Amino acid sequence: MNVEKGIKTSKKIPVYVLSGFLGSGKTTVLLHMLQYCKQQGWKPGIILNELGEANVESHLFENEKVYELLNGCICCTIQDDLKETMDDLISEIERQPIDVLFIEGTGVANPLEIQEVLLTSPYLDKFKLMSIITVIDASHYLEYQSVFSSSGEVRRLLKEQIVCGSLLVLNKTDIVPSEKLKKLRQKIMKIAGDNKMIMECAYGQVTPKILFEQRIQSILLDNRLPVEHAHHHHSGVKAIKLEDLPVLNQRKLEKWLKELPDSVLRGKGFIKLEGTNDLFSFQYAAKKMALAPVPPSLAREPVIILIGIGIEEIQIQQSYKKLITQ
Repeated sequence: MNVEKGIKTSKKIPVYVLSGFLGSGKTTVLLHMLQYCKQQGWKPGIILNELGEANVESHLFENEKVYELLNGCICCTIQDDLKETMDDLISEIERQPIDVLFIEGTGVANPLEIQEVLLTSPYLDKFKLMSIITVIDASHYLEYQSVFSSSGEVRRLLKEQIVCGSLLVLNKTDIVPSEKLKKLRQKIMKIAGDNKMIMECAYGQVTPKILFEQRIQSILLDNRLPVEHAHHHHSGVKAIKLEDLPVLNQRKLEKWLKELPDSVLRGKGFIKLEGTNDLFSFQYAAKKMALAPVPPSLAREPVIILIGIGIEEIQIQQSYKKLITQ
């Protein structure tokens, strides 16, 4: 498919769903896709879903048309909210048209249930699902698959996302040894099947032509869904919000993060550090922290959001109190 021709000539708005487990790099891939849209002169619309009470990554999408769905997961607790958002989007694009729509689910979303919404009226007449892009963290996939270091719920989620994906993006391959990467690819292909494309990359950088290709054929875009399709309500998934943060010592913060329970899989937010007046965007995944300075124009209160499966809020709060009183 000619990407530019497909986007510009389609009577329906093309939709790309981004799926992937916590910390896999979905947002990074989305940002690359948005950059390509800008280069092509396309006007994108974006639906972002967060598990917590606040989206701490909204600053990454300045000047974009973004709809936020908070406090839930598209695939279960707020599916009705997704429909309401789609209704609002339909009304708005009559005044301000968009060329393409991106939907990024939470790290625990089953993309099949996002597809389910798109296959109902009136969305089926307005939108065309082009691809479900599942991003996989190559550096931790095998660990998440282990019965010794993971839970059945995590393993099931990973399988759901791979099975539902029409394009699999194996991210962070730059930090994985070649032999481990070969073993990982074999495991993924065993789950996904030989007919799916797996793209290996670092920092979410994939050739735009591949990302924007149509990979879901019309035979799948009717009202028939798999008979065994079932909703999984991820009751064990929790987001804990830490507010009223003082200025933090970076070394102590890194030590505290590494000592968090293994059930804490993802962290993000805004923090202030000793020795500087700057506000930093905070990202935590796979026991590693990344910081990036935030423009002074962005007025945000320091906050940390931790996401995991089966995490104990009392335990986290007690640990946090020790951090800020040390």
